Amino acid sequence: MSLSAVHGTLTSLKSCQVDIGTGMDIVTDVAMDLAEAQDEEVNPGVKEMETMILECARLDREINYFVDVVQQVTAEVTTQQPEAMFSLSAKVKEQFTERTARLSDADLHRHQKVVAFKDSIKNSLNQVSQESAENLEELDEDIAVTLSQVNFTCPLTQVEMVNPVKNKKCNHHYDEGAILGLIKTRQSQKKKCRCPVVGCGNADVRESDLIPDQMLRRKIQSQKRNNNRT
Repeated sequence: MSLSAVHGTLTSLKSCQVDIGTGMDIVTDVAMDLAEAQDEEVNPGVKEMETMILECARLDREINYFVDVVQQVTAEVTTQQPEAMFSLSAKVKEQFTERTARLSDADLHRHQKVVAFKDSIKNSLNQVSQESAENLEELDEDIAVTLSQVNFTCPLTQVEMVNPVKNKKCNHHYDEGAILGLIKTRQSQKKKCRCPVVGCGNADVRESDLIPDQMLRRKIQSQKRNNNRT
């Protein structure tokens, strides 16, 4: 197999990662629906969703490891004799096996989308607990007030967020695509990315600081549906 074919395969794997991320978001949405159903019988369903999202996190991590290993090994091969190509597969397999063997359950639970899953379920359960103490009329009023008070506008794009992420350091929200684009731009300039919220002292926003906020995304979608009805 030529190196160009190898790079093509890596590109396909990275595309698969995007689909995996989308699938994890869907799993989180389903789990939140189950949690909000306020039915003890759905608890096993939420646990099944957690198991599923951990499996997705493992696959995502393994793809990252494989891509890193292949890129490292092929970079080494290009500086060696052509005969080194014959040992390429064995080297990749050996290093990939070593990396995956060190992948622990704790690593999976630190995956951004797993953290977001747990936060979303916790928030859903808290919301259900609060709502159960109110009657339907009060609930509708509270939801309306909550939706009107939450700022759904991205500080970067100045338009409504589509995929909001929360900065775990300063607790500010941004649209995922916008903040990741800004981080990459700053990295290419060899500069740190400052939080775009006016007055925020966070001068080093990193991709690892960002957690998808499924609860806020659902609120945004809920407001859109309400606006469409009026």
